[in-house]
Amino acid sequence: MLTSVDARRRWFGTFFLIVAGGMLLWGFTFLASFLVKRPMVFVIYWIACLGFTLLSFLIAVYDMRVIRKRVREEKRAAFNKAFSDIVDEEKK
Repeated sequence: MLTSVDARRRWFGTFFLIVAGGMLLWGFTFLASFLVKRPMVFVIYWIACLGFTLLSFLIAVYDMRVIRKRVREEKRAAFNKAFSDIVDEEKK
């Protein structure tokens, strides 16, 4: 089950990915001539775009780890419950 923390984490990942995609689109179309004329702005702009991309990637990897851990704990809890039910039946 997803919680509000999961939703917020995914929203931030999506937000960073949309910003990076928007920067990519604008950098190759509308801002291309402006960025080519100013090398320092060009480098800073593309480093910022890379930063947003990496942030979205890191959030996705973190989200994957959290979900895997939660699934592993749920499997363990279900196994323990099923095993305890079997043990209880054997005791009767």
